[in-house]
Amino acid sequence: MLPLLRKIHNALNGTRRLDFIAPLALRLFLAPVMISAGYNKAVAFEGTVAWFGNPDWGLGLPAPALLAFMATATELLGGILLLLGLLTRYVSIPLMFTMLVAMATVHWENGWFAIAPGNPDTSMALPLAKAGFPGASASLHNSVEVGERISRARAILREHGHYDWLTAKGNFVVLNNGIEFAMTYFIMLLVIFFVGAGRYVSLDYWIERRLVTPQTV
Repeated sequence: MLPLLRKIHNALNGTRRLDFIAPLALRLFLAPVMISAGYNKAVAFEGTVAWFGNPDWGLGLPAPALLAFMATATELLGGILLLLGLLTRYVSIPLMFTMLVAMATVHWENGWFAIAPGNPDTSMALPLAKAGFPGASASLHNSVEVGERISRARAILREHGHYDWLTAKGNFVVLNNGIEFAMTYFIMLLVIFFVGAGRYVSLDYWIERRLVTPQTV
């Protein structure tokens, strides 16, 4: 039995020669997310500044023009650098900071979920509520209200709209706008910060190989 387990373990370790795929996949996932976010802010920059600064319907932040520029540049340039695998560990730092700011200023008051669950019996918050986790019971109550709203919306659309056409590309949901997505991106960036861009398919790898790593004779 032990020799078989050893062979399986050695075979598993053999996959480490392909370990560059993991950071590459993270970069290819995150790059378009960041580029798109930065681009959208850039093409509507005046609206972005207004949203950053307005205390009534926006974030109410000080120096909104400066902060909007920093957020736009960080996401746009950071996404491009992630795609190229250039200065990857360095750029992951301001991108992680941007995600933390987004969680604190935009998403925190909405709780965890990005899409509000409409069924409390299948909500991830159910076991947390039973364990007494803060905010979980409120999330379950919110799920009940979300379910009622979705049911009402479906009834209206079935009666007055082309429901099959309207739902042909997916079911209707209620956007909760919680921290879930921003936290997911933060964790992915944290992994990239520690492991780097990966071998072979990144400029960081070839620059380090050429300029930093001592060449053996």
